[in-house]
Amino acid sequence: MKPAHSLIIGGTRGIGREVVRHLISRGHKVSVIARRLPARKADRISRARYWSADVRDQDALATALKQTVKTTGKINHLVFLQRYRGAEDSWHGEIATSLTATKSIVEALQDQFAAGDKAIVIVSSINGALIAGHLTISYHLAKAALQQMVRYWAVTLGARGIRVNSVSPGTILKEESKRFFLRDRKLSNLYCRITPLGRFGHAREVAQVIGCLCSEQTSFVTGQDIVVDGGVSLQWQESLARELQSLPHKSARKPTRTKWK
Repeated sequence: MKPAHSLIIGGTRGIGREVVRHLISRGHKVSVIARRLPARKADRISRARYWSADVRDQDALATALKQTVKTTGKINHLVFLQRYRGAEDSWHGEIATSLTATKSIVEALQDQFAAGDKAIVIVSSINGALIAGHLTISYHLAKAALQQMVRYWAVTLGARGIRVNSVSPGTILKEESKRFFLRDRKLSNLYCRITPLGRFGHAREVAQVIGCLCSEQTSFVTGQDIVVDGGVSLQWQESLARELQSLPHKSARKPTRTKWK
């Protein structure tokens, strides 16, 4: 049986890098398309093939996609993790990077899936449904739109046997960011306090969920958004704020007992 070919868009940092590592450990052939490749070969994950292309550059992107399929063969899994990190107008940059590029890639590759398990996984965010004041409106818009695109493609690509799902992480410790969170004891304690599971999530844990969606273990799952946040987004904000400030809640009314004659 041929190993599955998984194409990762934006797989050189954070969760993306962990996805590459996880899928390779499962025996997949993995191709990575990213704007910036690791500067040192030592930073590249062994056995992964890397292609350089800015997803906002339609010509460069089309070339990279064709080279990937020509070199490694048709794909089984397509995972999107690209994120806009430019300094110019975030509205146009976010839409071009997160939405237009994703649409272009899906349309270019929908006929390039190999026989067997077929899956697309798009990494969104809990900010597709919740608002974070320090993030831009374009970021929230893009993450919400990606989740609707997932539902659309789950319906329209279903006849081809392609499953389409999204994963929405909360605050996750990544190699690039863990020092920021862990060196501030007060901040890290706060995150642990507001998370029902009582700890930070790690990039590898998100990668494992993505890996599950890229397998026959989820062969009848499509159009779903899997939240990976340790339970943070399940909580009513007012209740959580009161708890953090040690403010009392109004006592719940006791249920009335019915007297039977």
